[in-house]
Amino acid sequence: MSQKPSHILFLCTGNSARSMMAEVMLNHLGGGRFTAFSAGSHPKGTVHPLAIATLQGMGLPVDGLRSKSWEEFARPDAPALDMIITVCDDAAGEVCPLWPGKPMTAHWDVEDPAAFQGTEDAQRQKFHEVALMLRQRIERLLRLPLATLDRMTMHAKLQEIGQGA
Repeated sequence: MSQKPSHILFLCTGNSARSMMAEVMLNHLGGGRFTAFSAGSHPKGTVHPLAIATLQGMGLPVDGLRSKSWEEFARPDAPALDMIITVCDDAAGEVCPLWPGKPMTAHWDVEDPAAFQGTEDAQRQKFHEVALMLRQRIERLLRLPLATLDRMTMHAKLQEIGQGA
């Protein structure tokens, strides 16, 4: 007896780095238990080249990635979302659209590697550090016994993951 995958939307402002990396990682590591999406409140329109290079360096697929607006997921024909996780303070503080499916929300503040100033090597290192943090949080999410958690407990666990607790 298989359960339908949980739909998770990772949000940030630009949808070019953090949310994109989280989408790819959860889809890859989730073993079919999750379908991950990403979007931005003000999407850049492109995926940051260092996000792509970082994902490829981790052996993760990057085909078909595109920067998307969160409006795409607020339409009536959008997939019903189970969870929305913001990965930046700016997106967390914005007035969000009304989401189909009344999803649970959580905030995982993650430093924006695209805003980091430094040498090219230092920038690559920052993207790698952020990717490792996201992977660690996603692995914690994957260890949660989703089928046995009530909504309030699940929300608390998601928030804990974002606080690094």
